[in-house]
Amino acid sequence: MRSPQCKTQKKITMQLRKLFFIFLALICAGQSLAQQAPVPPELAAKSWLLLEMGSGQMLTSTKPDERLEPASLTKLMTAYLTFKALQQKTIAIDQPLPVSEKAWRTGGSKMFIRVDTQVPVDDLIKGMIVQSGNDACVTLAEAIAGSEESFAQMMNREAQRLGMKNSNFTNSTGLPDPQLYTTARDLSLLASALIRDFPEDYKKYYSMKEFRYNNITQPNRNRLLYIDPSVDGVKTGHTEAAGYCLISSALRENRRLLSVVLGTKSDSARANESLKLLNWGFLSFDSVTLFTKDKEVTSLRVWKGTQNMIKAGFNNDFSVVLPKGYADKLKSEFIPTTRLIAPITVGQNIGLLKVSLDGKPYGEYPVLALEEVPLGNIFVRIWDSIRLWFN
Repeated sequence: MRSPQCKTQKKITMQLRKLFFIFLALICAGQSLAQQAPVPPELAAKSWLLLEMGSGQMLTSTKPDERLEPASLTKLMTAYLTFKALQQKTIAIDQPLPVSEKAWRTGGSKMFIRVDTQVPVDDLIKGMIVQSGNDACVTLAEAIAGSEESFAQMMNREAQRLGMKNSNFTNSTGLPDPQLYTTARDLSLLASALIRDFPEDYKKYYSMKEFRYNNITQPNRNRLLYIDPSVDGVKTGHTEAAGYCLISSALRENRRLLSVVLGTKSDSARANESLKLLNWGFLSFDSVTLFTKDKEVTSLRVWKGTQNMIKAGFNNDFSVVLPKGYADKLKSEFIPTTRLIAPITVGQNIGLLKVSLDGKPYGEYPVLALEEVPLGNIFVRIWDSIRLWFN
């Protein structure tokens, strides 16, 4: 007969063995997760992130929500509102705009427009984007909103609409101001919106390597336009407080990555660190398209409508980004919304796609109605109400 001491020792041994196997399982799980997530590079910058635009997935980030001074990256919002004004026909591309004394006297980088002259909108856009001209920004702001102060209010309203929760704009240029701040995450939202909402304007202006105005030729400060042919934008920024900043975007094999690098120590550093980030993203990840635009994922039962079934899918190509070599371990499961009741509009969220990678949850994405289902007549509604009551 075993003594109580022997039983206790055996129990302790079994517990230790159990803990050992749990620890071993955690190590294996950690190794599996490490294999799934490529190790991102460390950058010599204050804050950065890398975004895959097709899926909207953030591939890596460091301090993405730290509020920092944006410098001339502010001009992305000025450009966004300018393109929007052109779209709404508030201004015209060939319209000459008057240059005020305030615009002419604005310090910092310039396109060298003259006071009391008129400059076409097209030239002002090139001066703003390629030459980073503060005088061009103020001229556009005054034409669109009446004053730069009113334009700053428009900038903040647009920022809120775009979901930029940690940004505040006080001018159109990015000149230093204690109340002017944003984050890497917010800037990625802004740059993504500009590329998505105004693709033709983006293509036309942001890849320009130089612009000549008033007999002065100035190069685009984005070095990556000269180094990497896949880079087609976006914008540089620099002040003493902000350091050297760069938002860059590259398109390789129909995949677009967007990098935001804030607060490096030199012009060359912001280019090198940005290229390092872009190359890592393209080399470490694959983009897998699960469903194409408007393709039916499934059909669902609809109650009280003019039809019984509705097609569900995505209004854009739906893709996810995976670590290299993991495409065959991706699985998806559709979870429908219970009891769809008409009326249903196109684009309404009617289900959820759960994606797993190697048996682990990877993401959840809304599935949308691809067609409209109006409310049915009184007889359909009564009959379906009865059926629902018994179901």
